[in-house]
Amino acid sequence: MPNYRDPTDENLYPVHKVQTCSGRPLEVTTASGNSVYVQPAGMAGDAFGRTRVSAPLTLFDSSHRYNDNGLWSTSSGTGGTYAFNANEGLVDLNVTTASGSEIIRETNKVCSYQPGKSLLFMSTFVMNAAKANLRQRVGYYGAANGMYLEVSGTTEPAFVERSSVSGSLTETRVAQANWNIDTLDGNGPSGFTLDISKAQILWFDIEWLGLGTVRAGFVINGAFIHCHSFHHANLITSTYITTASLPLRYEITNVGTTASSSTLKQVCSTVLSEGGYELRGAQSAIGTPIASPRDLTVISTEYPVISIRLKSTRLDAIVILTALSIMGITNNSDYNWKVIVGGTTTAGSWDNTGANSSVEYNITGTAFTIGTGRVLASGFATGSNQGSTVIDILKEALFAFQLERNGLTGTATELTLACSSAQSGSDVLASMDWEEVSR
Repeated sequence: MPNYRDPTDENLYPVHKVQTCSGRPLEVTTASGNSVYVQPAGMAGDAFGRTRVSAPLTLFDSSHRYNDNGLWSTSSGTGGTYAFNANEGLVDLNVTTASGSEIIRETNKVCSYQPGKSLLFMSTFVMNAAKANLRQRVGYYGAANGMYLEVSGTTEPAFVERSSVSGSLTETRVAQANWNIDTLDGNGPSGFTLDISKAQILWFDIEWLGLGTVRAGFVINGAFIHCHSFHHANLITSTYITTASLPLRYEITNVGTTASSSTLKQVCSTVLSEGGYELRGAQSAIGTPIASPRDLTVISTEYPVISIRLKSTRLDAIVILTALSIMGITNNSDYNWKVIVGGTTTAGSWDNTGANSSVEYNITGTAFTIGTGRVLASGFATGSNQGSTVIDILKEALFAFQLERNGLTGTATELTLACSSAQSGSDVLASMDWEEVSR
């Protein structure tokens, strides 16, 4: 990176003889000739110490304006319920007084951490006032790994690091009184006192690379308050979590009988890759055999031409559909294609894309039901001998076409290219391309 020379004030040149624009620590040469490195102060720097000047790329965001937005899976137990709250624009997670009453909400997608990029997570919520036998959690985590805030019983809040690196689940809890930057008791650098029963904005930023630092805190009065850092580099002998590509979660659980019912309010969440994001995965594809086009037997009936899903052993993989190709081979027949997530392919066989792939596919399904699925894209094609219709716009949408799963039940969600025709018995050839970010 070339040296930076102030264009307007030559007197400043000895003070910042060398200043890079990469966002990394700046080498400053003083008037006496000494070199020092200056790093952005406080939260002006991201998890890797780069100045927060570049536009982040949104990996995931969630809000609830008109309904529960369909981006989350939910599990419940012993009378636990959840409901969209139209007036407040959020989802209420409710538990009764019974022991075991519970609601867990987890995102259908896993957020893709890119090595060397700071990953910033934020979630907003209103926790129920602490009480005996009530446990509440919010964070960037799944069943095996991640970070979250926990309020359990009447004890003070704690940041928790969950890890399965050892082969079994371990959790490192750091209570509020032991936060190493700001304990938010009125005596810390910010001067703020945390009231966990009030609306809060929780954040974590992560420099993973297997063994970096995790910073944790809250946003109060528009300022990022850094409360605690989990340090790992130069301290541990392995990674601190198995992966930093994780889902988001909200949990409210009665670990025993409580004195009254309780509600955790789920508001908004986002995950950002600071400094952008580039797809750098392994390319893969599948298509119908050239000699065996798909027969669309019944007019105007949608058939599953190609369906793909995550392997049951790789439900935390990041796989993104990037392109489609469709060729109607019955002359003068019109075709309607759709990309549908969450439908059900009937019959056929699910085959392995390869030992190193996270995907399995079905190109022999006999019928398709959309059910509660969603149409992500659609279009039309006409049968001719002039070539296929190539849909290459999907890569621009990035994570909109990421394969989903229900992490709470351990089931993969289908992504299907379905086709119908204006003529009975029309034939179609098709292919799907995707990128496997997780390798």
